[in-house]
Amino acid sequence: MTETDGGTLIARILAEQGVEFVFTLCGGHISPILVGAKRHGIRVIDVRDEASAVFAADAVSRLTGVPGVAAVTAGPGATNAITAVKNAQLAQSPVIVLGGATATILKGRGALQDINQMALFRPHVKQAMTIRHVRDFVPYLEEAFLVAQEGVPGPVFVECPVDLLYPESVVRTWYRSATPSADAHALGDRVRRAYLRRHLDRIFDNADRVEPDEREQPIVAPVTEGDVQRAIERITLARQPVLMLGSQAMLHPDDVEELAHAVTRLGMPVYLSGLARGLLGREHPLLLRHRRREALREADLVLLAGVPCDFRLDYGRQINRSAVLLSVNRSRKDLTRNRRPNVPMFGDPAEFLRRLAGSLDADDGQYGDWLDRLLARDAERESEIEQLAKEPTEYVNPLALCRAVDDVLDEDSVLVLDGGDFAATASYMTLPRTPLSFLDPGPFGTLGVGGGYALGAKLCRPRAEVWLFYGDGSAAFSLAEFDTFVRHAIPVIAIVGNDACWTQIARGQCEVFGDDVATRLRRTAYHTVAEGYGGKGLLLERPENLESTLAKAKELARQGHPVLINALIGQTSFRKGSLAI
Repeated sequence: MTETDGGTLIARILAEQGVEFVFTLCGGHISPILVGAKRHGIRVIDVRDEASAVFAADAVSRLTGVPGVAAVTAGPGATNAITAVKNAQLAQSPVIVLGGATATILKGRGALQDINQMALFRPHVKQAMTIRHVRDFVPYLEEAFLVAQEGVPGPVFVECPVDLLYPESVVRTWYRSATPSADAHALGDRVRRAYLRRHLDRIFDNADRVEPDEREQPIVAPVTEGDVQRAIERITLARQPVLMLGSQAMLHPDDVEELAHAVTRLGMPVYLSGLARGLLGREHPLLLRHRRREALREADLVLLAGVPCDFRLDYGRQINRSAVLLSVNRSRKDLTRNRRPNVPMFGDPAEFLRRLAGSLDADDGQYGDWLDRLLARDAERESEIEQLAKEPTEYVNPLALCRAVDDVLDEDSVLVLDGGDFAATASYMTLPRTPLSFLDPGPFGTLGVGGGYALGAKLCRPRAEVWLFYGDGSAAFSLAEFDTFVRHAIPVIAIVGNDACWTQIARGQCEVFGDDVATRLRRTAYHTVAEGYGGKGLLLERPENLESTLAKAKELARQGHPVLINALIGQTSFRKGSLAI
């Protein structure tokens, strides 16, 4: 009779939940999880830093709607992952983190890598749970997947003690080696033997009798019909509306075409942010990209769909005080954060927009004059940027570089941003072609997401071109994942905007204090580092080599090689005045 072990039970639940990948950095505490996953046809991707494992799982969650899974070993494996977990929490990504832990009998006794992981994770996840019996793996993991997806999505931490993961016969052998022999008759020895025997019986009791339940769908509070009607009443009176969509509107990847159709039917000028970028393609007639602040200050109605009034909207101050503010959000807290809407709607933004579009009698071109004004401003700003991109700089103008990348992007591309000044420039200059094709850290502004995000994106979209825009500061956080790209045949294209500086910080610091302390770097040979890990490295120093270098990178990626372009770039005034706090 085959023994039931915790690693196998975990793998069964992951497979039943539709998980295709487990991201990890190996450790003895989690070996059974990885072996079990492989045996159940789940691809195990081992990375070089636990943070990258969680970032990759985060990317999978965002692009597929299925919670991504990372397995990290006990102690330092868990602590290494915590920044990525917090990033997922603030970005509202449904990630499952499986954490190894010391044996149940040794907790708190000074075992290797034994820390209070629950206290560490609890503030940064929707739920943290510890498995105490082998039979608990099935119901606890099923609950973890539900909790991660329902309401406001977010990460869930599941602590898996090592003696619950290995086969019972192996664990009993471990315990026997630490148990006084039967020849020891002292009272203390007899008590210790009895206690350990009962402990083992408890943790393995009914381990082979637990069957998975029918897969449940996560519950999301629906927007009420009354809310929809109140929104319609306000929208009907508007003449200069603005619609803003955020990442929370993109939690149903299978329904993005229906969502895009609903947005089109509403006919409002649209700004997209976060994962919503690319929802309407590149040249949709309602799509706006520039001078959002001016549009929000002139609007008579603003509809925020999954967008909180946080620092990205200047805490609500960018929105005209006289405008009617409608907001729909899965989070009650975000719904009224910093500014209370005239019509607050608690529920799923995508569902609301679909229902609104089905109920609202929108006339084609009813906002024509307003939209034309906004589009004219967009065109004016595009012209200004075009001129800035032509200005000579030392080495390569970063705007010209990003514009050249945008010109050669395949229609099926995913853009990943990791960094400050250069990544923000790339965000402004490159246009996602399709829905679910843009990944940035989100509101936490975390550096180091790049390697993991690009890894997860390419696994989810193997036929797509995946472009990773690194600042030269952020590149150091995950450049070692080029080793992962090579070992697992993940041909991404990375571009390092190398200006030998933490430019986003230096700009404000030098202006205020006249001192660039701790902000200067070197024009490091990042392309050589990538080659050292087995990838292909290209050096771009002169603007006349832009097109040929990008073409070579695309060709190398098509051949199956991960590629890094070390682009030496100069300084421009493009982002002058942007804040890093």
